[in-house]
Amino acid sequence: MEWTGAILTLFLFIFAIMFLLKKNSSRNNSSHNLPPGPRTIPILGNLHMMDLKRPYGTMLEWSKEYGPVFRIKLGLQEMVVLTGYETVKEALVNQAEAFAERPFIPIFEEATKGFGLVVAHGEHWKVMRRFTLSTLRDHGMGKRTIEDKITEECSVLTKTMETHAGKPFDITRILTAAVSNIIVSILLGKRYEYEDATFLRLLKIIRENAQLAGSPAVLLYNLFPKLGFLLGAHKTIMKNQKELHDFIQTTFIEYLQDLDENDQRNFIESFLVRQRQENMKMTHDGYFHKENLIGLVDDLFGAGTDTTSNTLRWAILLMMKYPEIQSKIQAEIAREIGDIQPRTDHRVKMPYTDAVIHEFQRFANIVPSNLPHATTMDITFKGFFIPKGTYIIPLLTSVLHDESQWEKPHKFYPEHFLDSEGKFVKRDAFMPFSAGRRVCAGTLELTEQNS
Repeated sequence: MEWTGAILTLFLFIFAIMFLLKKNSSRNNSSHNLPPGPRTIPILGNLHMMDLKRPYGTMLEWSKEYGPVFRIKLGLQEMVVLTGYETVKEALVNQAEAFAERPFIPIFEEATKGFGLVVAHGEHWKVMRRFTLSTLRDHGMGKRTIEDKITEECSVLTKTMETHAGKPFDITRILTAAVSNIIVSILLGKRYEYEDATFLRLLKIIRENAQLAGSPAVLLYNLFPKLGFLLGAHKTIMKNQKELHDFIQTTFIEYLQDLDENDQRNFIESFLVRQRQENMKMTHDGYFHKENLIGLVDDLFGAGTDTTSNTLRWAILLMMKYPEIQSKIQAEIAREIGDIQPRTDHRVKMPYTDAVIHEFQRFANIVPSNLPHATTMDITFKGFFIPKGTYIIPLLTSVLHDESQWEKPHKFYPEHFLDSEGKFVKRDAFMPFSAGRRVCAGTLELTEQNS
């Protein structure tokens, strides 16, 4: 009987494997007009083929074989990858509503519980987005108010650099602090000294979480969340997230004690005033509650700090690598504005500097894989059927290095943004922080200011 049981178990195991292989084969040869893609294996899908440190590199290689719209499977998660400017623009801009959702991503859902803005869903996301954009405008984004704060912070930053008297030093800490202070000025109506212990701790948390979020360990956790007990990265993220949320909660409780509806000094106070107004309407299913406030501040503080400071570090690195370009910028600055602090008004007089700043963002490729999207409906896209709820990866690196859009896509070449007369020109394929409904809120405000 024992041998019979063992043979039966072995037979069932072989049958299950054959069934999975057959199912997998039918997937790859489906006649339902789904996008093509590499052959998968049970359980892993295409994970065994993926460079976990540079997954976007593997996707770029696949796009050469399967085209600008293709299907992959990582673990049990089906995904559709979009590559190239024309394809990504068609999805995120021309068919924005169909591609406006976020998929369920375990680490983000666990960290945010769906609150805030970046990974929120449905009507919840729409309400928070409208509030965030209007409130950022009210507190100076795209206006002279924020420009004055940036100018003041730049003065502090340059003076801090000068204290090193030309000696080498790691610029990461003070550069990140300067960028974060601009965001803090909008959120909290204050600034921190670069040596402030609480401030430095918050910046460390943000930087660590940003690094871990893109790590192979967190990728594996997102694909196989039940194996989380074997992976320490997501535990670190959750611990850091709690510390950051405790700080935010303590801060807005302080503001509640001195809240004036007619004198809203910062983003948090504007949210609290709106919360009070909603409570007076006795709406129990509203969106203006503590969890959303914490989520919004977390999103704006964390995402804005990390991406902007990384871009500026790339700018410094590229100026060191290309001193001839640095010399041209210095000459234009000396010719057009001299020793005074640069303002937005000077931008039209400085096309070369403007072009270099844009090329920093294109070449740095800060968010190569983009944050994933999800379809809100069944859709036929570029001749392929994509079901509602499909996990979508609009590969931004493929847009920023699209050989059909850029003369020298893999070179640092400021002339990408200059015409034959040396005047600045906008490029539609310039999408360093995505496009469409889910474009970075801060980027949208700056775009409106500069248009």
